[in-house]
Amino acid sequence: MAGMQYQINYFSQSNPAGQGQEDVAKLLRTVAASIEELGDVSIQDLVLHNEITSDGVWPSITVYYSGA
Repeated sequence: MAGMQYQINYFSQSNPAGQGQEDVAKLLRTVAASIEELGDVSIQDLVLHNEITSDGVWPSITVYYSGA
């Protein structure tokens, strides 16, 4: 498919550092609200990352999407 271009957008989110940073359910709700705010988009992928900090595990989610 020569000549076709495809643009993908992304954002990453995590809970605030410190107490409660490991709460994946809260993170998923926050990400869902952010996706709703984007409007009419097509979600291509969600990737969960875990960083180990002095406060414990600190998950983040990267959302890849197209449209809008």
